[in-house]
Amino acid sequence: MDGNNNNDQQVERVYDVPTGNGVSRNIALCIILSIITCGIYTLYWIFVANDELNSISGDQDGTSGGLVLLFIIITCGIYGWYWNYKMGEKVDTIKNRMGIQSANSSVIFLLLDIFGLGIVSLALMQDTINRASV
Repeated sequence: MDGNNNNDQQVERVYDVPTGNGVSRNIALCIILSIITCGIYTLYWIFVANDELNSISGDQDGTSGGLVLLFIIITCGIYGWYWNYKMGEKVDTIKNRMGIQSANSSVIFLLLDIFGLGIVSLALMQDTINRASV
């Protein structure tokens, strides 16, 4: 009887996995793929990072990754500045929940993107996703 009870508990544990976790990615590999594919992988990375940060931060009403890409394309990249600022706020929220002091990510991400270093802000976002998904 005890053997069946343990199997039932194991099955229940499989379905109790939290759904707010992101996928841990190798940041260096993401940057290399972004360069090799001339930015196409960057679009995918923005898409998944957006959805994962929304999920981890608990923002169920956040803009979807598809809409973010559409707005960035329609506005010739200007929406990307706003998006980086908002993702910085979500990164701060996640880090503060994890006990890591953070209050300026939004400004840092905005400045990085304005000066053409948006891939660095994506790498910092992915670092937060990796830490939260452990």
